[in-house]
Formats: sequence, structure tokens, C-alpha cells
Amino acid sequence: MGVTELASVDGKITPTSEAVIPLRDDGLYRGDGAFEVIRLYAGRPFALEDHLERLERSAAALELRYDAAALRVEIDALLATAGPDDAALRLVVTRGGRRIAALEPLPDYGPSSTLATVTYSPTVILDGVKSLSYAANMQATRIARSRGADEALLVTPEGTVLEPPTASIFWCAPDGSLCSPSLDNPILDSITRRRLVRALEVREGTFRVEELAEASEAFLASTTREVQPVAAIDGRALDWPGPRTREASAALAAAIRAETGAEVTADA
Repeated sequence: MGVTELASVDGKITPTSEAVIPLRDDGLYRGDGAFEVIRLYAGRPFALEDHLERLERSAAALELRYDAAALRVEIDALLATAGPDDAALRLVVTRGGRRIAALEPLPDYGPSSTLATVTYSPTVILDGVKSLSYAANMQATRIARSRGADEALLVTPEGTVLEPPTASIFWCAPDGSLCSPSLDNPILDSITRRRLVRALEVREGTFRVEELAEASEAFLASTTREVQPVAAIDGRALDWPGPRTREASAALAAAIRAETGAEVTADA
């Protein structure tokens, strides 16, 4: 069965296709707002509190005020109205004052992903902010796809590895250590990444793209994709799913089961 697509706009729940916001909203006009996406397992949200806290941090960085208590009530009402679906819950707060919560089908990412490195200069004042200004990220993905890859992997002009536009990256170095860019770099403080760093032994730091080129395996991690093996980077094939990828998938599945009670299997 498909996901029942419902949306709450300032507390009014309708089918998503019927939901409306006033046209003159800088969230639409200028991408001025913040958002989060939470994964639902049989209707139960995973890491909801972490996502709500990060939404507050993003809004504070943007000097964006919204009624957090009202949004929480509206989320509860939306989930109570919806069925016990495996779905995504998108939260959006806009400069125009709108609070939006919407249920969406989960994306189909496939069993693995291929990456192409794309040079990217982060906007310093938006470091760590999950804002609606995602045009540059999406353009990076389009550039990667024009090169025959599934996803972009953002790297700075100096060659520092950052992250894909909608995920975190981990890889296995020649010495067997599991590596990931640290939060000292201009990357998002990913909630899924945080769970994996807590559960696994991860070497965090600043890494150059030449070091990534020596990886034996790699995987992406995000709310909706969970753990996804990487099959190739810039045309160089990797082993997938490798042992560290399977370890990460099992660790995340255990965290999800512990928090939601959902029966989750490690797919990688």
C-alpha cells in the first residue's frame, strides 16, 4: 500500500495536494526557512527529538522565529491522523511564518550508489544550517548525474572531502579504519551520522580527496536511506557491501529498533 500523503499547514490537515500557503512567503520567494526530514517506521518517528532540536538550531542561526510548541502539537495530530506507514515526515518553517508538516513516500535509492566529486565552496554563514536554500546542492547532484553518477560528493576547491548533498559519507581506509569528515569541516551535523559515530569506532578528521581514492569500501548515511553502499567514486569501483558497511547497517538497525520498537533488518 502507498503512503497516505497528508499535510498540516499551521495545524490544518488536508491531503497534500490540497494544502496551500499564501503566495507571498519568502520561504518560497527566497528559500528563506529551515526544514527537517524524519523517517517513520510503522508510523513511529525515529530520532524526533534530535530533529526538532536541530530545527531550532537552524532557525536560530537564520534569526527565524516560529512556535515550536504549536509545531509539536501539529506533528502529533498529523501522525494520529495518518496510518502506520513507513514514510518520511517533512517539517518546514518559513520566513512568512508558516509551520508545515507533511507525510511523503520514502525515496527509492536502490541497493547502492555511485558518486562523482563536484567542487563546491560552502557558504560560511550557513554552515551546519539545514535551510531551504538547497539550489546549489541540487545543482551539484545534476552535475554528477551528467557525468554518469547517481550522487555528487562535494569537495572544496582545495580538495577537502565534505559530504554528498543529502547524506554523510564514511569509508574504509587502507589501514582498516572507518573514516568520516569531522564536524570541524563545513558539513551538516547529521543525526544518522551521529548515531553511527556513537556506535562504531570512527576516525574523524579533515581528509583530502586523494585519501578517499584509496578507500576499499564506502557508504552513505542519512535519515531516509539509512546506510547505502557506494559502488564507485569517480568511476573507481569499490567492494560493496563491505564488512564495515554491513557493520554500520546492523548498528543503525539496532538503534532504530531500540528507539521505535520497529522490526528493522540491516539491508547492506
